[in-house]
Amino acid sequence: MGGKKVLVIDDEAHVRMLYTEELRTHGYEVAASDGSEDPLELIERHGPDLIILDIKLGARSGLDLLQTIRRRHVNLPVILSTAYDSFRCDLKSIAADAYVVKSYDSSELMEKVRELLNAPGATSGAACSPG
Repeated sequence: MGGKKVLVIDDEAHVRMLYTEELRTHGYEVAASDGSEDPLELIERHGPDLIILDIKLGARSGLDLLQTIRRRHVNLPVILSTAYDSFRCDLKSIAADAYVVKSYDSSELMEKVRELLNAPGATSGAACSPG
């Protein structure tokens, strides 16, 4: 994997643990946060190659964090990961490179991570496809 680093931002400890384990199994370095810290400081500290970002972070909005990240890091791939498919068509979510609905099976998420990290400059887009 070439030492690629993924930053997981999710307020649920068990999700952070699951993603961390799965990503490490696939050879990625992982940093994790519950979303309470400033995302720009996290990026500065950890230097991730990709971010997995939950939309609902307790009192914070992952969509707002995405906008903050995009203002400073336009080319840093971000995957939105949420239990709510309804956010797929939210205008703020189109700034993400991919959108994955949380599941006990993390294969879709791992595939998106692999795609985005192995295709420099390419984005799959968080296309809005209702239904």
